[in-house]
Amino acid sequence: MRKAFLSLVVACTMVGFLFVPGQARAGRGKIKIGSVYIFSGFAATYGQFAKQGLLLAVDEINKSGGILGKKLEVYFEDSHAKPPIALRAIRKLVYEKHVDFLIGLDSSGVAKGVVPYLKELKVPLIITHAATPDVTGSQCNKYTFRVSVNINQNVMAAAKIAAQTKALKWTTVGPDYAFGHQSWEYFQKYLSKLNPKAKFMKTVAFPKIATEDYSPYITSIMAAKPDGVFISLWSGDLVNFVKQANKMGFFKQGYTVLMSLGAATEVLYALKDQMPTGLWVGTRYWFLANDTPVNKHFVEAYKARYGVYPSYNAQNAYAAVYALKAAIEKAGTTDKMAVIKALEGLTVEVPAGKIHIRPGDHQAVLNVTWGKTAADPKYPIRILKPMVIFKGEEVTPPVSATGCKMR
Repeated sequence: MRKAFLSLVVACTMVGFLFVPGQARAGRGKIKIGSVYIFSGFAATYGQFAKQGLLLAVDEINKSGGILGKKLEVYFEDSHAKPPIALRAIRKLVYEKHVDFLIGLDSSGVAKGVVPYLKELKVPLIITHAATPDVTGSQCNKYTFRVSVNINQNVMAAAKIAAQTKALKWTTVGPDYAFGHQSWEYFQKYLSKLNPKAKFMKTVAFPKIATEDYSPYITSIMAAKPDGVFISLWSGDLVNFVKQANKMGFFKQGYTVLMSLGAATEVLYALKDQMPTGLWVGTRYWFLANDTPVNKHFVEAYKARYGVYPSYNAQNAYAAVYALKAAIEKAGTTDKMAVIKALEGLTVEVPAGKIHIRPGDHQAVLNVTWGKTAADPKYPIRILKPMVIFKGEEVTPPVSATGCKMR
């Protein structure tokens, strides 16, 4: 009896070692991902594209056996582009759905409102859209990562293009929140260094999100007679602005026009031939910029499934899932802290090319694409021709300049 009892104790002890709390074992259970994007209002298409890219990646991975033998399960929530709602959605995903990882966020304002609470939630978040430098700068923390182009990177590329033009007097049209104001701030900062003769006008336009009538802003900019206009409007706001600006002759004034997110396919599909040609436009991924097998597969698979060419938001969400997969496989576990360590310094190939997540600030270093809008009968939307690709190292400030103090 004594020997039998001791054998039972040993067996129970071994089982205890096998099931250590907080340690996920390969081949058992599921990996739960919580995703928060804008699914309603002026930017609903952005959220929809992100959801499509994320689900494509999840389905591909699950069909190939999952990650460490575990299948992926995704839960989606709508941020409504409002920080308090986004935070409630994330708390719901963490405390009610018990997600292991978070992917998403569109708005810079939402990101700034959510990121400080990740230290409380203790769940890693991979940002795929929100571009404020702060979340990998002054607000950086070990739980926050970003696999997409931020304002610093995209606007530095814009400034390099602007410096090569003849435009000297610059103004801006941007959304009246963090993204618009920071975009203009960094554009002035970088262009003034590249071209000391550049001047920045006092007449600027910062309409509220979801503005319906842009005519007062268009009129004021036209009356100021700038040489160049830097536009950071995006999604439905940019679509509405372009449609109204066309009617008012805005694009026939001879301005040099740069749209930081004008090459988002959501915008290009909405406008089609209403998007003027010859404008400089930026994006965070362009489906024709990379001829690697990874990108070709993604573009073909996405178009076959959804009937359109992928946007940067679709690619960024798709890339985040594959970056998470690479990190989990590198760590050999789904333990959150182990995956965080694996994400730091991770280099992974995604449709946009190779991205490297810096351990110092958790910002991905990746190439940035700009180009001029052009018509091509092969495509239902404007394409970029010519296209200019800036190397990630060329447009990404060093960690020491970001304000990040990782703890």
